[in-house]
Amino acid sequence: MKPAPKRGLLARLRTYFLTGIVVSAPVGITIWLIWLFIAFVDRSVVPLIPDAYNPSDVLGVSVPGIGVVVVLIVVTLIGFMVTNFFGRYMFRFGERMVARVPVVRTIYGVIKQIFDAVLAQSEGAFRDVVLIEYPRKGIWVIGFITSNTEGEVQRVTTDDMVNVFLPTTPNPTSGFLLFVPRKDCIVLDMTVEEGVKLVISGGIVSPPDKKAPSGKMAKVEGEPQAERK
Repeated sequence: MKPAPKRGLLARLRTYFLTGIVVSAPVGITIWLIWLFIAFVDRSVVPLIPDAYNPSDVLGVSVPGIGVVVVLIVVTLIGFMVTNFFGRYMFRFGERMVARVPVVRTIYGVIKQIFDAVLAQSEGAFRDVVLIEYPRKGIWVIGFITSNTEGEVQRVTTDDMVNVFLPTTPNPTSGFLLFVPRKDCIVLDMTVEEGVKLVISGGIVSPPDKKAPSGKMAKVEGEPQAERK
């Protein structure tokens, strides 16, 4: 065998540069987005703080993140107050007032339902990652089971149905709600986080097959994946 040709200086520098981008870009973008969020909250909240209690005015220097700290404290206090009788009464009174305003009650109702669905501890936003055939037989897509189908939809169907959220790529916050027979869903071993990464990356970031033998490709019906058509 002939020895591999030596790579030139420019080729090595190009490789180092691309490797640096792959390593640093996710970290840099994450830090940038966090900084933008902190700056946005500070711009919105800090002007509402009285000068006597504003750390930036007291210390004479700008303190980034004060707005975020204030928001966390206020939200925590609201949660604490709502857990007692008086707080619950005031909250329900406020909801009744909102329910009397035609447009506002619709917007509030939709937003409240979304937050209840996403943050509910007992139900969970996504339960399982599943494969379903969509939009036609032979084409498979990743979906997430959100809950069992209930109400009129389940009553008028003959099968045991589940609610499946079908996200779009690369923005998984939008998508479609499908009512799918449970028997037509293939539950995958990957976690919800791994499924979301797979969707966001457009298939570039694929989680390993947990049941595949170490160092070998996963087998399907006795054939390697590379031979499947």
